[in-house]
Amino acid sequence: MRVANTDRVKAASTLFRLLGAGIVAGILIAFIALPAVGSAGLTARDAANNFEDMDSQLKTTPPSEKTVVYDSDGKQIATFFDKYRESVRLDQVAPIMRQSIIDIEDSRFYEHGALDLKGTIRALASNVESEQTQGGSTLTQQYVKNLLVDAAKTPEEYKEATAPTVGRKLRELRYALDIEKRMTKDQILEGYLNISYFGAGAYGVQAAAKRYFSVPASELTLGQAALLSGITQNPTAFDPIRNPKDARKRRDVVLYRMAQLGHISKAQADQEARKPIELNRTDPVGGCETSSVPYFCEYVKYDLLNILSDGKYWQLEAKEQQNVVNKLNRGGYTIRTTLDMQDQRAVDRTLRSTVPPGGNRVAAEAMVEPGTGKVRAIGLSKRFGPGKGKTTINLPADSRHGGGNGVSAGSTFKIFTLAAAIDQGIPVSTTINSPQTTTVGGFQPCKYTGMYQGKKVEDATLGGGTWTLSNAGDSEAGNFNLKTGTWHSVNTFYAHLEKRVGVCNAVKMAEKFGMKRGNGNPLLPLPSQVLGVNDIDMVHLAAAYAGFAARGKYCAPVSVTEVVDPEGKHVKLPKQDCHQALDVDVADKVNSILQGVLSKGTAAGRGIGRPAAGKTGTCEAHTCAVFAGFTPNLAAATAYWDFRGPWQYKVYGVFGAGIPGGIWQQSMRSALAGEPAPGFRTPTRDFGDTARVPQVKGTTVAAATAKLQGADLQARVAPGSVRSNQPKGTVVSTSPAAGSQVPPGTTVILYVSNGKGRGRGGGDGGPGDGWPPWGGD
Repeated sequence: MRVANTDRVKAASTLFRLLGAGIVAGILIAFIALPAVGSAGLTARDAANNFEDMDSQLKTTPPSEKTVVYDSDGKQIATFFDKYRESVRLDQVAPIMRQSIIDIEDSRFYEHGALDLKGTIRALASNVESEQTQGGSTLTQQYVKNLLVDAAKTPEEYKEATAPTVGRKLRELRYALDIEKRMTKDQILEGYLNISYFGAGAYGVQAAAKRYFSVPASELTLGQAALLSGITQNPTAFDPIRNPKDARKRRDVVLYRMAQLGHISKAQADQEARKPIELNRTDPVGGCETSSVPYFCEYVKYDLLNILSDGKYWQLEAKEQQNVVNKLNRGGYTIRTTLDMQDQRAVDRTLRSTVPPGGNRVAAEAMVEPGTGKVRAIGLSKRFGPGKGKTTINLPADSRHGGGNGVSAGSTFKIFTLAAAIDQGIPVSTTINSPQTTTVGGFQPCKYTGMYQGKKVEDATLGGGTWTLSNAGDSEAGNFNLKTGTWHSVNTFYAHLEKRVGVCNAVKMAEKFGMKRGNGNPLLPLPSQVLGVNDIDMVHLAAAYAGFAARGKYCAPVSVTEVVDPEGKHVKLPKQDCHQALDVDVADKVNSILQGVLSKGTAAGRGIGRPAAGKTGTCEAHTCAVFAGFTPNLAAATAYWDFRGPWQYKVYGVFGAGIPGGIWQQSMRSALAGEPAPGFRTPTRDFGDTARVPQVKGTTVAAATAKLQGADLQARVAPGSVRSNQPKGTVVSTSPAAGSQVPPGTTVILYVSNGKGRGRGGGDGGPGDGWPPWGGD
C-alpha cells in the first residue's frame, strides 16, 4: 500500500511539474515572440501585458569598489570597503578562468541573446526529473541580478532584487534584452566576473583570486579557476574555507563539465580532480582597525566623509551620514594623504616606548608641517581597536575626527597672549612683579556664542571680573619680563599681562591660529584661558604652533591632498584656510623668546640639536601635562593624561617638560634625522627688548646671579673684593649699575664685600661713586 501510494504521489508530482514547465516555457517564448500576449494565469497575463511597457534601461551605479588610501610617498596605508572588490579588464583574467565560468554558468553564452530558450527548456525538463533544480538564467540575466543586488541600499531594495517572483524575473529579462543591445559579449562577461560574489567576502574574480590563492586573476590555474567558477552558484555552501569538502565536489563538477564540452581533456579533469584543495589565503583588510596607522587613518576617514558630502557631513541626519559612509566604502576612490611615514614611525615608537600601551595613562602626539598645515603624523600610546587595553576613540584628534573633547592646553596657551602683547606694542622688557599667588581684578567680559555649561548661548556676555591664581610647581615668583616670564612659565605674570592685553584680544589671537575647543565649540573667553582651561586636541595645537614656525602664517590642518574616482576624475577638495595670522616680525620675536624655554627655561635640556622653540604646559590640578614645540620645518604637540577622566584620575608630579617634553624631544629628533636644520629669522624691528639691571645690593652672589639670570642677564664676579661694612661675600655694587637699561644677555659684574669696613664712596658703585670701589685684598 505504502509503495503504491508513493508511486502515485511521484507520478502526480511529475505531471504537475511537466504542466508547470510547459506553461513557463510558453510564457517565456511568448515574451520574446509576442511580448504583448501571454497566458497561464492572471499574474502571468498581466506581467506579459506590461512587459513592453517596462523600463528597459538599467539605471544602477557602477559596482562597488574598495577605496584605497596612500601616504605622501604613494604607499598604501588603508582600504575602505563593505564589499571587497577590485575590478579588472577581461584581458587581465586568465583565459582558463573565463572558459570555466562560461562552461558551468552558460555554455552557449556567445551563441544566444538575453534569453537562451534551448537552455531554459533543458533546465525545466531536468528539474522535472530531479529534486535538484537547475538554473535557466543566462549569464547576462545573472549579471543584471548582481547589478541590482549590488545597487540595493536598503533591506527593502535588497529584498526586491532577490524576491522569487515572476515580476523580478521579467524585470531582469527586460534589462538583459537592453544590455545585450548596448554591450558586447566580452563586456558583459567582464562585468559579470567583476561583480559576482565568490564567497568569504570576495566580490569579483580579482578579489577572489587574491583572497583564496594570493595571486592576481591573470595567474589562475585550471584547478583554481574551476574552484572559483563553482562557488558563484552558492557562495556559502561552496566556500572552500568553511566547506572544503563541498567546494571540492563542486570544483570537480566544473572540471568534468569543461571536459564534456571539449575545452579540457578527460585526463586533465581526472588529474585535477585527484588534487586536494590548496589555498594560500590573503584575508581582506579594511578600515582603520587593520591599518598600520589607525589614528591618522581615522582622521583621514572623517576628512573624506566631509569631502564626499560637500562639507555637510556633520549637518546630515544619521541615515544621510550612512549614505556618505557607503559612498566612501563603495566608491573606489584613490586617496593621497599628507602622511610622512618617517614622522609617523618616530611618533609611534616614542609613544609606546615611553607609556605602556595597556595602561590607563595615555600619551598623544601630532606633527604638522609649517607653512602648509599638512598633518604628517598622528599617534597614541594605546593600541587602536575594541577590547581591553585598546580604544576606538581618536584621542589625539577633535570630536569631528573621531576623537573626544580634548584635554586642557595648560600653559602652551600662553603663546597667544604673548603674541597679542608684542603685537600691541607692549615692550618685551616690561617687568611685572609676580608673586606666588595673586589676585587680578578688572577683567573685561567678551561676547560669546556656543555651548557653555551644557547650554547653547548666543551673543552672551562671558568672563570678566576678578581672578585669584597661583604659580605651578615648575615656575617661580619674582619680577619678570615677557622673556623671563615665558621662560619660567609664571602664571601670575601672565595673569597681569593678560589684563593689559585684554582677554578678548588674547582669545582672538588664539582663534586666528585655528584654536577651538575639542568639541568644536569656540574658546571660552575666561581669564583662565591663558592657562589653557579650554580643552583642545593635539592636531590643532600642533597646527597653531606650526603657524608661528611659519613666521605667523597659519594653515588649517589638512590630511588629504587628492581624491580620484574610478574614472580618473578628481573630486573637488575644500579650499584650505591659509592666512597671515600675525606680522612676520612679531612672530619672529615670539619664536626667539620661545627658543629660550628650551635653553634656560622650564624645558631646559629638551633641545634637539638644532634650532627649536617650545612651551611647556602643566594642566590645572595635575589633570594633564602638555608640550608643544617646533623647528622652522616641523611642529609637534604632545599630551599626557589618564583617558578614564583627567579630573577623576590625575597625573600628579608630571609637568610639561617631563613625559610630554621627553616624547616631543625624542620623536622630533627621530622625525628630523637627516633633514635640513634651518634657523629662525631674527626680528628686524625693535620690540623694546632691553633688560633693566635689577637691584641686587646686599644679596649673596648666588641670589644676585639668579636674579640677574631672571632678567635675561649674565653675572660675573669681579676679581678681588671691595672694602665694605656689608657682610662678607655680599654684593656691594654692580656694573652697569642697578636700574640701567642694557641689551638682553649683557654680562653684569658683581663687586663683593670683604667685610672689613667702609670703602671710598659708599654708593651702589659706578663711575662717580668712588670708582673703582675696591680697596683691599
